[in-house]
Amino acid sequence: MLSRTADHLFWMARYTERAENTARMLDVHVQTALLPQSIDDAEQGWRAVLGISELLYGYNQKYDALTQKDVINFMVRDPSNPSSIASCLKQARENARAVRGALTTEAWEIQNATWIKMQGYLQTDALEQNPSDFFEWVKHRSHLSRGVTIGTMLKDEAFHFIRLGTFLERADNTARIIDVKFHGAKEVAAKQSQQQNQQSTQLSQSLLTKDHKGQDSQIDFYYWAAILRSVSGFEIYRKVYRDVITPERVAELLILRADMPRSLAACMDQVLSNLKHVHNDVSADTERFAGKLHADLKFSRIEEVLDAGLHDYLTVFLERIFELGNRISKDFLVPLAA
Repeated sequence: MLSRTADHLFWMARYTERAENTARMLDVHVQTALLPQSIDDAEQGWRAVLGISELLYGYNQKYDALTQKDVINFMVRDPSNPSSIASCLKQARENARAVRGALTTEAWEIQNATWIKMQGYLQTDALEQNPSDFFEWVKHRSHLSRGVTIGTMLKDEAFHFIRLGTFLERADNTARIIDVKFHGAKEVAAKQSQQQNQQSTQLSQSLLTKDHKGQDSQIDFYYWAAILRSVSGFEIYRKVYRDVITPERVAELLILRADMPRSLAACMDQVLSNLKHVHNDVSADTERFAGKLHADLKFSRIEEVLDAGLHDYLTVFLERIFELGNRISKDFLVPLAA
């Protein structure tokens, strides 16, 4: 396959997946923003959403204050933001159009129709009236794109480059969500502990303990449930663990469980598998690099990950995913010099 064609297919899939991931992050944060919280906590939450996608600098260059309305507008429709949902779906459509002949009619029509409908959607006030409905629509269109690809395309190199782009993007995004959300959870827990320590001693100690433990437990449940829902993992968690939601198990599910579709382990399973299908004369080192990353996930235990420090572990993982993307570009996607 021509490297230029592979490049378009790879990035078509990455942009589609990125749009879905952005919709997932925004949707879950719109829901968690409804929970009782201070103005500072709410602002910090939206700051974290921008931080996940490394968009905080770009946002600050354009807006004076940090508000839910402006963050959503910036991450959904702003054409100056290359990672906005509108920009991603536009780029996905343009990459698909460039290699129209490598796609089935159904696969192309999904990309084209999604972009056309997106333009109409953003010309109305639907996003402002009910943002969750809009985010569900974006996720649904991404699901359609993946389903049509699997259901109608020949399992040739074109198919495998699409799948490679999808799972590389998903691995990167899942790692960012885990890192930012777990860091946020630590800050929430620290604030809760500080607030409890500052309560008036005039209240009955037994009543104080009962009220705050109940309230904190409820907040913790909704916080971790929201994280799981952001990666369609809430029902899966209940099926696998059948118990209370704990941070350690959430981390295990999203990092090491290969049977969880959006986990890091599951993504690397797919990346490695699709790399093998597009093997060429110069890709052996890239496959070896991916294999080591896959093995680290396959044979690790969550206790080892947590003992080493979750943030440090995920930082290294993101660096390795970035390096893997560069290696794939060098081996497959960059046109050879004449």
